[in-house]
Amino acid sequence: MSLLDAHLAHLTAALPPFRRCEPLLARWGATLARRLTDGGRLLVAGNGGSAAEAQHLTAELVGKLRDDRQPFSAIALHAETSALTAIGNDYGYAEVFARQVRAHGRPDDVLLLLSTSGGSGNLLAAARAGREAGLRCWAFTGPTPNPLAEACHEVLAVDSPDTQVVQELHLVSSHLLCEYVEQAMAEQPSVGAADVVRAGVEVVLDGDAVRPVQA
Repeated sequence: MSLLDAHLAHLTAALPPFRRCEPLLARWGATLARRLTDGGRLLVAGNGGSAAEAQHLTAELVGKLRDDRQPFSAIALHAETSALTAIGNDYGYAEVFARQVRAHGRPDDVLLLLSTSGGSGNLLAAARAGREAGLRCWAFTGPTPNPLAEACHEVLAVDSPDTQVVQELHLVSSHLLCEYVEQAMAEQPSVGAADVVRAGVEVVLDGDAVRPVQA
């Protein structure tokens, strides 16, 4: 079997359980649309490839995915390089996201944390900080159980042992989440220019604990 065939086989195996995540993404999209149009903010964070995907997600919200609309406030915490390095230098790498969550997060905001392993210490610290601040905390992870899934209110867990497949389906999830945000926006009354919300992206999610949704 070629490398391509092997990769596609792993991806194909992960798709049937992943389809079960659509209701969760639809609900998250509606929740996020409501919070963002009410002036809330999305805080997002990840490490490595997950950081790149987190920043991609915020770009789609501050900019647009498909149709023109008001900009939403979404902040990728790892992209704040001066703050990131200063916090890491003064407080340690475990605090690089948590301290930003405490600085920027508000009770109406959402925190979204991306991790293939679900075990990154800096993301676990961010989840704790988010919940303490009253944010709604969500996560994209690999298979559960994992510590990040337990630390957040809700989780979209991709059930695959292949890290690359997990990352690829996290990207699909990001696009679908944005699609559902824009769909929910289209169903809401028109928002005028005076009602444009804060710009920037940070992922923080708050709410009652819910059992993880396996993908």
